[in-house]
Parts: sequence; C-alpha cells; structure tokens
Amino acid sequence: MKNNIKKKRNDFGLTQQELADKVSVRRETIIFLEKEKYNPSLKLAMDIAKVFKIKVDDLFCD
Repeated sequence: MKNNIKKKRNDFGLTQQELADKVSVRRETIIFLEKEKYNPSLKLAMDIAKVFKIKVDDLFCD
C-alpha cells in the first residue's frame, strides 16, 4: 500500500528513529513502512497519523 510517511516525516523534521520512538516501534519498522514493504496495523497507522496531526486516510495514497 502506498503511503506518504517519509514525506510527512521529513516535513516534520523527524528522523526515522524519532518517529519510531514516538510510536513505540523499532526504527526498522519505519524503514519497511517507508519502502512500502510492510503494512502497518490499524493502531500503528493511527499512532503515526496522530504524530503528524492528520487523518489516517491522509497517510495513505491510492
């Protein structure tokens, strides 16, 4: 599933580690998400969207 996590992370000036720490996952999870090799659980998607202050729907692209 396509997502714009990397773009949002860069917009917020966060490193992969900082985002991982904010959502309580390993940095590798963020790497896999950004490479679109892993689909997040609903909870993780909601946690990431909360960090970026957006809706979950806005985190993912068609």
